[in-house]
Amino acid sequence: MSFGLMTLGAFLYFYGAYARETRGIKNNHIFHSSMTSRGWLGIVLGSFMIGFYIVLYFYPEYLTNWVLLVDPISYRLNGGPASHWFLYGTMYTLVIAVMGIRMLLKYRGNPYQTIRTISVIFFQTALAFIIPEILIALNKPGYDFKNIWPLDYDFFYGYHLNTLMESGMLGWFMLFWGIALIIIAVPLITYFYGKRWYCSWVCGCGGLAETLGDPYRQLSDKSLTAWKIERWMVHSVLVFAVLNTGAVLYTFFSGSYSILGIGTESIKASYGFLISSIFAGVVGTGFYPLMGNRVWCRFGCPLAAYLGIVQRFKSKFRITTNGGQCISCGNCSTYCEMGIDVRWYAQRGQNIVRASCVGCGICAAVCPRGVLKLENGIEAGRING
Repeated sequence: MSFGLMTLGAFLYFYGAYARETRGIKNNHIFHSSMTSRGWLGIVLGSFMIGFYIVLYFYPEYLTNWVLLVDPISYRLNGGPASHWFLYGTMYTLVIAVMGIRMLLKYRGNPYQTIRTISVIFFQTALAFIIPEILIALNKPGYDFKNIWPLDYDFFYGYHLNTLMESGMLGWFMLFWGIALIIIAVPLITYFYGKRWYCSWVCGCGGLAETLGDPYRQLSDKSLTAWKIERWMVHSVLVFAVLNTGAVLYTFFSGSYSILGIGTESIKASYGFLISSIFAGVVGTGFYPLMGNRVWCRFGCPLAAYLGIVQRFKSKFRITTNGGQCISCGNCSTYCEMGIDVRWYAQRGQNIVRASCVGCGICAAVCPRGVLKLENGIEAGRING
């Protein structure tokens, strides 16, 4: 009843805000709202989310009453009591669903945005939440079939590999499925469709950014300095993820817990604390109202870096432009959540091929002249980016 009433209240609010308006993308005074322009309301919300993640990761005992609230849901799905991680999964899924309804209302009339929003809601609800809990009820590993290494950084951890290999044919299938996603699905699907197939249609982090974070997409920094920092940081995290995985695999096969005098457990703990907890959780979500909705995706996600390398150098996906029609209104750059100065390309009639682009299509949706178009064509006209 508690979650149901909150969901109903949110739906009624969104219906009143968007459903009775005429179709089309509107600015809705986003730069005059304290919530969406780094005002005090946005800072309060960001502080709350930062505090929630700190408590979730480091002081879960303070969430006991919240955990008890979702106990009935846990018993019905997996047959056991809820944990703070089950609470988090429930809240995460509910937020994507509720804010996804907002997306459907706001971008109604745009088929691409409608299908994309339904997709992220489905993948989060079914593959990341319901199916893993049902697997646990069947005494199988609670596996998220859409999560891919290195975002799923503990996939190659010893305890996880042992759990999969000890779970019969289904466990072995999960192991080979995960490996196939890494070495076959990612390069192949990204070649044809770019990184948007995952970052904007499947990924849970991207789903939260596209739904809960949508009101803050205009806050992403489009400066050249931000782009340089982004490239260094996201690829550094990818290298860290590879080193972390190499260390745990070395321990798994050799039994040794040190490499060149460095403890593999310390590498694993450092990655879990700095990247998984602080960067992906505390900063990645809590900083939506300050730095835009794709902070983690831009600066920290190792899978986004991997996908971006494929997209940048070997993919058919790009955003084409018709420079002759561009009126330099700047809507495309303003609403680019990945900090790309789309207008710069549109003014010159140049295709946009950037490693960071997640193909969300909002730039094309807000363009008043139809200058931008998402395409999966031949690998021609690729430019520096």
